[in-house]
Amino acid sequence: MPSSLQRRQFLQRTGLAAGGILGFPAIVRGQNLNSRISIACIGVAGKGDSDVDDSAKCGGQIVGLCDVDARNLAKKAQKFPEAKKFSDFRQMLKELESSIDAVTISGPDHMHGAAAMMALGMGKHIYCQKPLTQTVWEARELRRLASEKKLATQMGNQGSAGDGLRRAVEVVQGGVIGAPQELHVWSNRPIWPQGMDRSPKNDPVPDYLNWDLWLGPAALRPYVEGAYHAFAWRGWTDFGTGALGDMACHTVNMPFRALKLGYPTAVECEMASRIYSETYPLTSRIRFEFPEREGLPPLKFWWYDGAPNVDFKPLRPYPGIVKDVVAMAGKMPESGALIIGDKGTLFSPDDYGGQFFLQLKGEKGFTKGDEHEAAKAIPMSIPRSPGHNQEWFDMMKGGAPAYSNFDISAYLTEIILLGCIALRVGEGVKMEWDGPNMKSPNCPQAAQFVKRNNRAGWI
Repeated sequence: MPSSLQRRQFLQRTGLAAGGILGFPAIVRGQNLNSRISIACIGVAGKGDSDVDDSAKCGGQIVGLCDVDARNLAKKAQKFPEAKKFSDFRQMLKELESSIDAVTISGPDHMHGAAAMMALGMGKHIYCQKPLTQTVWEARELRRLASEKKLATQMGNQGSAGDGLRRAVEVVQGGVIGAPQELHVWSNRPIWPQGMDRSPKNDPVPDYLNWDLWLGPAALRPYVEGAYHAFAWRGWTDFGTGALGDMACHTVNMPFRALKLGYPTAVECEMASRIYSETYPLTSRIRFEFPEREGLPPLKFWWYDGAPNVDFKPLRPYPGIVKDVVAMAGKMPESGALIIGDKGTLFSPDDYGGQFFLQLKGEKGFTKGDEHEAAKAIPMSIPRSPGHNQEWFDMMKGGAPAYSNFDISAYLTEIILLGCIALRVGEGVKMEWDGPNMKSPNCPQAAQFVKRNNRAGWI
């Protein structure tokens, strides 16, 4: 399909960002709109702990709990004693298929795609933590399935529900900073181990953990105490998506919407610390190039990551780019998003885009977005949120699409994951990208990272 048509369809789908509403039927399983929604939950610790609780607060009935760690499962079951307990989500979905409406997915990144595809195939509504998937192919499939089956979906980048993020989108699209030319986003992640080789150890698997189920679709490897479970998996290419996959679904969310970013035409890892075969680097700088988009000029986006500490200096934007940001904050902020237009600049120091500052040409410093006279003139055009989880529940009952439904969040995830692919094909390799066909015309080695070869039993 021509890329121009793809971009046009993308902008039409995200038209709800400008106040449009897509029509969805009342789609809860054969029930009236006042019935309780029955939910099965995959992953109940960490963010999964609050995802289960939030679903219950929105009126959901928790009927199934699944976790590969028996300690997590037992703890959560104390709060929801009537829910059935499982260690294998495949078993849970098959056993409860006729009695559930929706599924929450909150395990490690490598499990998202397999779990969501199975649940969507059964016609279940999905709330899935970010990043939506670990591979580009999985993101494309989830978007297709959710659309074909008209299912209510939401990705867990909760900043999407914030008034500040939506206001920043309105201000940028209202032309306050003029034609956007550059985007710079940086993060203080990773805060987990990466930039290393695999340990040669082979430790006994603790009795509370089902290691085979934890690995899921990934290749078999020995269990190593503390190396992967419970939080150390994000830096491994088999299980996580590094700093970029973890945080860009938050930090790039606002500019992605405001700048109408469709597929890039090229992605390159410009610079990184030492590249290891199985983990992401400690710091990196990645450039994305976007073409003209519905009246907006071509744009370059730079992503920077790395945790600041006394022994290691992460890559960051050049000092001249952020000098006014540093002057306002008193130091270089640990994370931020900076959109540079031909009339001014917008800066958000918040990972979720919850607040922003403006500096127009000729002004000496930044002003809070809500207090800048130019912003006050921009009308509100995006509906405000009743709550990130509540949006999903409203969509299940026939309301407007959730703001981070898979039609848009899968698109955002695809773009972000291209940066992960660029890291893996190597520093200094400009990877041209054909978005509609999910391939690189000049970098055939990228194909192996677009879709994972799942382990038997997880296809």
